[in-house]
Amino acid sequence: MNQLRVAQLQLPVAEEKMKNVERAAAYLERACREGIDLAALPEMFCCPYQTKNFPRYAEPEGGEVWTACSELARRHQIYLSAGTMPEADGSGRIYNTAYVFDREGRQIAKHRKMHLFDINVRGGQRFAESETLTAGNVVTVFETEFGTMGLCICYDFRFPELARLMTLRGAKVILVPAAFNMTTGPVHWELMFRSRALDNQVYALGTAPARDEGAGYISWGHSIAVGPWGDVISQADEREAVTISRLELDTVSQVRDQLPLLRHRRTDIYELRELQ
Repeated sequence: MNQLRVAQLQLPVAEEKMKNVERAAAYLERACREGIDLAALPEMFCCPYQTKNFPRYAEPEGGEVWTACSELARRHQIYLSAGTMPEADGSGRIYNTAYVFDREGRQIAKHRKMHLFDINVRGGQRFAESETLTAGNVVTVFETEFGTMGLCICYDFRFPELARLMTLRGAKVILVPAAFNMTTGPVHWELMFRSRALDNQVYALGTAPARDEGAGYISWGHSIAVGPWGDVISQADEREAVTISRLELDTVSQVRDQLPLLRHRRTDIYELRELQ
């Protein structure tokens, strides 16, 4: 399968958990009329993005939102990258967790956010996910009929090592549910996705919530799809939207053949050593 049609659903986030699921289902219904193969939801698509909300909205794997997303994938016979949702484990820990379901509604990937978003930008945004969340520790890739894909969450993608590890494990597409804010979004969002896609010669897709100026955390929006040459294939603005992109997967191998960055890596010297 050389062509992948992806719908990115940039949705607002309501206080009522299942209202968000219902909105996603309605948008997905429309997107599927375009013959898509995969749909992607935003980070915390069912939970207002504030640390106090994560324990309140959290549910175990297999919970109400998980079940609804599995059913949506099965009903529409698509792959569904179900954004992220707060996950509660059996020991009282809470994670920011992303799930992917296959065309039959089976869970084929699970990623717990590895790098918690604890930042304090002078004159800008302060946020501390570690107040209520626990970090994951697994590099996540999964198999589809289109080949290997990677999965990480928002702040994870700022760390080049993680994107490279997914690439080395075979990923040609990296899915990133994300929610950049009004401080970092204008300067870093497009730059980061273009950089990661260019450095690893992959498709990089960031799916964000729509902007709500009245929210406790204001999303930058601008859901984006970038190709392995570093080119922007599509990008939304800040409003509620669905963007559909066609990924030509053969382009990945073509770019890697023409500009063989991965083959030219000097792993024999990529190690910090004491100066002689």
